[in-house]
Amino acid sequence: MANENEIGYQAEGILSWGNIGAQAHETNPDLEYPLSIEVYDRMRSEDSQVGSVLRAVILPIIRADWMIDPAGASPEVVDHIATDLGLPIKGQAFTAPLRTRDRFEWGDHLRLALLELVFGHSIFEQVYRAEAGRIHLRKLAWRPPRTIADFKIASDGGLVSIEQRGTFGKGAVVIPVDRLVVYVNEREGGNWLGRSLLRTAYKNWLLKDRLLRVQALSAERNGLGVPVYTASDSIPEGLTPEQHKKWLADERKSGLTLTKGFRAGETAGASIPGGAKMELLGVSGKTPDTGPMIQYHDEQIARAVLAHFLNLGSETGSWALGSTFANFFTDSLNAVAQHIAEVTQQHVIEDLVDLNWGPSERAPRIVPATIGSEHPATAEAIKALIECKALTVDASLEAHLRNLYGLPVADPQPAEAEGLTDAEEARAAAEVVQKVYLGVGPVIDQDEARAIVDRAGGQLKKTQSQEAA
Repeated sequence: MANENEIGYQAEGILSWGNIGAQAHETNPDLEYPLSIEVYDRMRSEDSQVGSVLRAVILPIIRADWMIDPAGASPEVVDHIATDLGLPIKGQAFTAPLRTRDRFEWGDHLRLALLELVFGHSIFEQVYRAEAGRIHLRKLAWRPPRTIADFKIASDGGLVSIEQRGTFGKGAVVIPVDRLVVYVNEREGGNWLGRSLLRTAYKNWLLKDRLLRVQALSAERNGLGVPVYTASDSIPEGLTPEQHKKWLADERKSGLTLTKGFRAGETAGASIPGGAKMELLGVSGKTPDTGPMIQYHDEQIARAVLAHFLNLGSETGSWALGSTFANFFTDSLNAVAQHIAEVTQQHVIEDLVDLNWGPSERAPRIVPATIGSEHPATAEAIKALIECKALTVDASLEAHLRNLYGLPVADPQPAEAEGLTDAEEARAAAEVVQKVYLGVGPVIDQDEARAIVDRAGGQLKKTQSQEAA
């Protein structure tokens, strides 16, 4: 008999702020949840290299063409999903919605979903509206990581619900999993906190931050030199021991005040007693050069996300090496995009199909365009394959090639001239010729084009003479 029930478990029943760090197996107390949220936010906000690598990861995924693949689903279902998500249907011309206000916007959702790379997870609540007998997606409302108080996890590692801290005078809010869309980066077992893409770069960011502070302090302290005041050795005569002691103390105090207040500038200067001396002294010996160390940590931060090509300005290497680095990087971006597509497919598209048509209805698929892809064959090679009949031209091949080379979607063919009035027939023929000359219509040879032109001209003359009569 097949085993239908699990015996073991992947997580405790409830994860709370008290034990959630242990569940995530985090060894650094500063990066235990929820303290990690503030640390990762500082890293992306305050460090230029961290901000650069994050943009290098996130922006190509947002920029990629996302579309709905019918995948055998009925046209009604495909149109419903494409309209609600605001995405084009693969192989069809995109029709913009009449209004975008109070509608779901895929680009904004994708930007927030990719924050899972920063914080480890990004959570949304599904919100729908009923229109014309159907359920439509109104929005996926983001639930910021700072507001999450608890994760309730089943013994098999599945998410049961989340709890948000109370705000606006209300108590805590529990949101069940059937209303959630949860993007988690590198989830393992019942760890729905995920793992930040910046975790492996944390040590380098921390050490680099300290080195930058030392570098700034070194420039501030040693850039001009340290003012040093030497008191005058001309001690007034006739002083008692107490007066002599007081004179030396006053001299040192006035010298210290002078050196502390000394600043460089156009009108900077100092007045000292006769015999006294003030100097601007530099460092004796050689100070540590922090530049190479900071550069090293910048390079390691880029390596943490496979963005080695960002270091090519400081590292030696050929163009071929840079292309290899870029290929590894784009492969990782395609993996992230595919992960986003899988979560959206399971918890947005299929949920929407289930609500409207039930679980037995086939659902279309959301597909991202391959990032950094190159055309596997040139137009000349495709032409040769068609001519040798290795490929057969059909509607699906044309749609694929148009999408591959960024060409517009084919317009519907003009209506046949048979059965039309003379004027309609002439206009249809003229429309075909116009499309041919503009390069957006069917390909025809010169004899066919000349025949269509002659026919269109004759019909137009006939129509004009009839109207004049």
